Amino acid sequence: MLKSDFTYELPPELIAQEPLAQRSASRMLVVDGQSGQWQDSWIRQLPEWLHPGDLLILNDTRVLPARLHAYKETGGAVELLLDRLLGEQDGWFLAKSSKALRPGMRLRLAHGDEAEVLEKEGMDVRLHLQQGSWLDILESEGSMPLPPYIHRAPEASDQERYQTIYADKPGAVAAPTAGLHFDEALLDALDARGVERRFVTLHVGAGTFLPVRSDHVQEHVMHAETLMVSQEAVDAIVATKARGGRVIAVGTTACRALETAGKDGVLRPYVGETRLFLYPGKKFQVIDALLTNFHLPESTLLMLVCAFAGTECMLAAYRHAVAARYRFFSYGDAMFITPADPEPV
Repeated sequence: MLKSDFTYELPPELIAQEPLAQRSASRMLVVDGQSGQWQDSWIRQLPEWLHPGDLLILNDTRVLPARLHAYKETGGAVELLLDRLLGEQDGWFLAKSSKALRPGMRLRLAHGDEAEVLEKEGMDVRLHLQQGSWLDILESEGSMPLPPYIHRAPEASDQERYQTIYADKPGAVAAPTAGLHFDEALLDALDARGVERRFVTLHVGAGTFLPVRSDHVQEHVMHAETLMVSQEAVDAIVATKARGGRVIAVGTTACRALETAGKDGVLRPYVGETRLFLYPGKKFQVIDALLTNFHLPESTLLMLVCAFAGTECMLAAYRHAVAARYRFFSYGDAMFITPADPEPV
């Protein structure tokens, strides 16, 4: 299986550079993986596509201002992008500099704080902060890590809009973008429809911005990301399935959290890391439907939705979305997808 099997032509002007004025004003392409058919809709109509007794699972991670500037002892500039925190004073970062960082090197941050390079793995470095906490430094010195396909500097409005309204647990370097469509009016409409919701946490890491470098899909290794699936979420999922309701993941991050917690066929609470890579041929153990945004060509997220609803179906749906001038990627429109296999096993 080649990564070139997961490509499509996308005019650059369809890549959304700004959010819409209203979160719930986006379009939504509804894709039936079993029939291979689709229908144009709107995110505000999501309650009409759901059934009373269905359960939405949302990711309550909070995006950190995760991009930092630092300097080597020689004065050379270093750009840091948080990958994941390991504690108050330790974390993995993607580092860009004119010359590679090495263990033992010290970096100076904007307000005089210092960090030491402890380890290096590819472009990742593990940094130990000499004093204070990374969370405090990121909040005071960092900038919002807008994706590289948004060709503008972060603005004050991104502090709110590149964040879900239910964001709670800090730790992500990218937003769980399917959740950006939800506002209070949409949540109220879902409540009125009898659709329940629960939360999981998956802190999106910097690896989400990195391309698949291997030509062969199966050779790709995912970056580790930390997650938490609670007993409360597990109980709600079990109860939903027992009454014949559907479990709907809001975003690929919620999907990967649930599928990690249920990867051996039994859903259990889970706290830890995941490198779960879902591509065609992989089976889904937990989710019955997926709400997600449109994803980059040849990305692991496009491979995930192709695994769920079928590669031919999804690429045809993407071609329709291009022709119909949908807005793509983080600040773009949504898809509601049901599986090619109606009974995930």
